[in-house]
Amino acid sequence: MRTRAIGKLKPQPDAEHGGCSPLSRKEFADIIGTALIVGDIQRGITDAYPFARQVVPALTDLLPRARAAGILIVFVRIAFRANRADLPPGNLFSAFFDAGDSFHEGAAGTMIDLPVKHEDVVVLKRRASAFAGTDLDLVLRAHAVDAITIAGVATSAMVAATFYDAADRGYRTTVLRDGCADSDPTVHDFFMDKIFPSRGAEVVSCAEWL
Repeated sequence: MRTRAIGKLKPQPDAEHGGCSPLSRKEFADIIGTALIVGDIQRGITDAYPFARQVVPALTDLLPRARAAGILIVFVRIAFRANRADLPPGNLFSAFFDAGDSFHEGAAGTMIDLPVKHEDVVVLKRRASAFAGTDLDLVLRAHAVDAITIAGVATSAMVAATFYDAADRGYRTTVLRDGCADSDPTVHDFFMDKIFPSRGAEVVSCAEWL
C-alpha cells in the first residue's frame, strides 16, 4: 500500500523538446487520485500546545502547491456538542471538553488555524480518527481518491488513528514527517521511523512530497 511522493511526479525538464515532458497517464492518475488530510490544526490546539504550532509554517507553504496540483485538501477538526451528547461518562475525550470551551462545537478554538479556500473540504469529527463517525470516506470516494497523505497533530493520536483507519479501508497512505508533530518527539520519531513504514506507509517531508 505504498504510494510515491507527488513531488516525484512533477513534469521533468525535456531538453530535446525545449520544455517539460508531460506526465504519463499513470502519473496523472496518481495526482488526481490523491487527497491531503490535515487534522486538528485548530486554534484551541495550536494556541495551547507549542508542538502543534511548529507544523503550521510547513503546512501553510504546502497548501498552495497542493491546490495548484489539483489535489483535494480536507481539513479535519475536532469538537464536541455543548450538551456532551457525544461524550459518554468516563470517555477519554471528556478531559478535553472539561478543560474549557476550546473543544466545544461553535467555539473559536475549534476553527482551523490554516488558510481554507472555497474548494477545500472541512470535516467535523468527535474522535481521534478523521474517519470515525464522519463522512470523510464518502467524500474521498466521491472524488475517486484512492491514496491519502496525512498531516496534523498529534502523531500518536489523530495521525496514527487516521492512518490505521485508512489502511483498513484500502487507501494507499503517505505521512508527512514535518507536517506532523507530537508532544513527545521520541514518540513522533518512533512512529515515523518504525510504525508507519512497517505497515506500508511512505514517510516523506512536505518538500519531498510536493
